[in-house]
Amino acid sequence: MSYQQQPPQFQPQAPMGMLHLTIQGSMMTSTMIPPTVHLNGYKVPVKYGRNDIPVYAGPLHVEIHSQWMRDFGRAALDFTVQPNQAVPVFYASPYHQFASAGSIGHSKVKRNGLGVILGLIGTVVAVSLLFTLLAALG
Repeated sequence: MSYQQQPPQFQPQAPMGMLHLTIQGSMMTSTMIPPTVHLNGYKVPVKYGRNDIPVYAGPLHVEIHSQWMRDFGRAALDFTVQPNQAVPVFYASPYHQFASAGSIGHSKVKRNGLGVILGLIGTVVAVSLLFTLLAALG
């Protein structure tokens, strides 16, 4: 009785693509905790800078948010990845965590919320000048 080994049978793999996800900023300019990323509902670990993430070809839903004391900077993007295609996606969290959405797109994006920060700084400067003036007159 002779035994013949059968060649291994491989299942065909689904076509793949690549997501080049760039998280703009750093721990010094954003939050210490990198944003939370979900691809088609699945959480994916990321770091600041460029993240090369292999994905299946087909529709892709990217959802990202930052967190500090609460979740903020929510942004989402839907697109289709073709087989062997590398798709660039950029995300930037807002300057603050109050009433600001994050920015997401296929090219470098600007951070939201600068107007609120400048308004707060202007208010602090105006109040400081008012108190200085009142102290000088009084």
